[in-house]
Amino acid sequence: MQPLTLGDESFLIMIEAGGDAPPAITEVRRDGHRLTLARPRPLVEVLTLGDGHHNPTPRLIRTSVGAGLRYRGHDHSDDGTALRLDVAGPHGLAAEVELRIRPGVAAITGVITVRNEGTELALLTSVPSLNLGLCGLLDEDELSPDRLELVSGVSDWLAEFRWTREPLRDRLVVLESAGHPVSGKGSVGQRSVGSWSTGGDLPTAGVVAADDHWAWLWQVEHNGGWRWELGDDQGGVSLAAGGPTETDHQWVQRLEPGAEFRTVSATVAVGLGFDDAVAQLTGHRRATRRDHPDRSRLTMIYNDYMNTLSGDPTTEKLLPLIDSAAEAGAEAFCIDAGWYAEDGNWWDTVGEWQPSTGRFPGGGLAAVLDRIRERGMIPGVWLEPEVIGVRSPMVERLPAEAFFSRHGVRITEAGRFHLDLRHPAVRDHLDATVDRLVGELGIGMFKFDYNINPGAGTDRDADSAGAGLLLHNLAHLDWLDGLFDRHPELIIENCSSGAMRCDDAMLSRLQLQSTSDQQDVARYVPIAAGAPLQLLPEQAGSWAYPADWMGLEEVAATLQAGLLGRLYLSGHLNRLSEDQLTLIRDAVAAHKEIRATIGNAAPSWPLGLPGWGDPVIALRLTGPDESLITVWQRGPEPVEVVVPLTRPARDCSVIFPTTLDPWPAELINDGKALRLAAGPSPVAARTFRLGH
Repeated sequence: MQPLTLGDESFLIMIEAGGDAPPAITEVRRDGHRLTLARPRPLVEVLTLGDGHHNPTPRLIRTSVGAGLRYRGHDHSDDGTALRLDVAGPHGLAAEVELRIRPGVAAITGVITVRNEGTELALLTSVPSLNLGLCGLLDEDELSPDRLELVSGVSDWLAEFRWTREPLRDRLVVLESAGHPVSGKGSVGQRSVGSWSTGGDLPTAGVVAADDHWAWLWQVEHNGGWRWELGDDQGGVSLAAGGPTETDHQWVQRLEPGAEFRTVSATVAVGLGFDDAVAQLTGHRRATRRDHPDRSRLTMIYNDYMNTLSGDPTTEKLLPLIDSAAEAGAEAFCIDAGWYAEDGNWWDTVGEWQPSTGRFPGGGLAAVLDRIRERGMIPGVWLEPEVIGVRSPMVERLPAEAFFSRHGVRITEAGRFHLDLRHPAVRDHLDATVDRLVGELGIGMFKFDYNINPGAGTDRDADSAGAGLLLHNLAHLDWLDGLFDRHPELIIENCSSGAMRCDDAMLSRLQLQSTSDQQDVARYVPIAAGAPLQLLPEQAGSWAYPADWMGLEEVAATLQAGLLGRLYLSGHLNRLSEDQLTLIRDAVAAHKEIRATIGNAAPSWPLGLPGWGDPVIALRLTGPDESLITVWQRGPEPVEVVVPLTRPARDCSVIFPTTLDPWPAELINDGKALRLAAGPSPVAARTFRLGH
């Protein structure tokens, strides 16, 4: 066997290649600690209709093709950040394994390219992007499944980013007994359903040692079908993670002789504890984002939808909102849904994207956009590019092949048809739309929404519905890249009924993400606090929608939903009292002051991952020189709480709010904890700066 390495002394991956076994990761080193894997797994697993499992199981591993693949060669990239291994087997299939790291980040990304070097057609049904064992000897101690805790998450509309941490053995039971070693057939895992990549299960998850000395944290980086799974392997646990499968997503891909298929990417971060693993995955997300001027600016946006106009904009309604948003300090103003609709039924007429004439008398939409620019803000509008309403004139203007279909039937979902971005007529229509709105109306920001889920995909000009969806997903990303190539300053928000498509493939390109459509301040708290485990804090656009009927504590609490992320203003600011407006101006000023820290900080949850019903929730962002922490209290009774600080603080000060009754707060235990008293209030929050 030939040992291969990738990385350096701070983070090193060792791979055994050659001999009569498939290449596999056998050892991981991190800052002086060494994990020798007890059950190395083949780096490549391939399921085909002609070659399934060598050991019957519904899992993605133990495949006949994977077991037969052998090392043929390798090369390193010139900068030492990538390793490519060439493997081949007796089944006529070969593969290239690409493993990539980023300087200063303890995370490895996997992509597999499968080639058909045989003479017969192969029908792929699963090719995970990452396969590796997770257990073994950690320094001088055993890291066994019994010592691991599983971190996983689910989302729903209005209830996004709900994370749990539980003993892995509660989900993956012991099967072997003395003298009878076995490997389970089942697994614990999660998957997407349809085209909402995060509409249910979340593609980010991990396992953490119970003593918090080691952690794995992974994500599948795809805007469509994905699956990750953990399974028992004779006392060890292995991970398989990647894109669509036949079982989960109706994905079958024909691979003719000479053809190849490339998987989506998946990344696993390695941490010396959970917080460190989160920091490494956060660093990976920053390192792999497309460069954009807004990455450092973090433009402060006002949007007229949530708890405000709700899709019914007019000149009369917008002008006072524009003025009040500018006075509050907003830097961009986004006109949400309805700007193109002549009546109130904007849902099923979308697709032509021409401004309404009746909603904007006396100069049209252009005059409203001019007002936004006059007040010093970037004008923006809402767009849902991938759909055409059933009552839209575009239904007849585009060819039938431009729409998703299955079994010859055009897919209709909630009064909309779904466009297929593989088709040149679709690309031409959407390119012309964006170019016209940018060039003629001066739009500088878009909110791209995605409110339907058309199911498994389209089988038109595809080997299967799942294959059609995958090709559309990749074409969608390519289209977004083209937009930024033509309009490099353009700001695009990712939205999908809140966060139903909040994945790293989209967020590696787009500037911010709407975290929810939740309109209740107290219920938004765990959503806003949990978001930074799925996406970068500086991308987490959590709504701050103060209303005139709210008490000052509730106004302050809604503002703090986005204070440690992307403060995303809404609400009838023109109706607020002076005391309420003072809170808004103070929050905006505070957010602008700490934006640089947010964009360089790693999130953590010193009171544990936020629970949906938790009365007290805390989110901390730790930067190089200071930390920021928001503590929320939900309930009618006062609460005393001690917040542990894994990185000790030397001083503590309140950032926001500074005009309301202070919460008694002090550093204790030599700066290793923050003791404070909160409430009483149905919902309240305070944000502190901790110096190091």
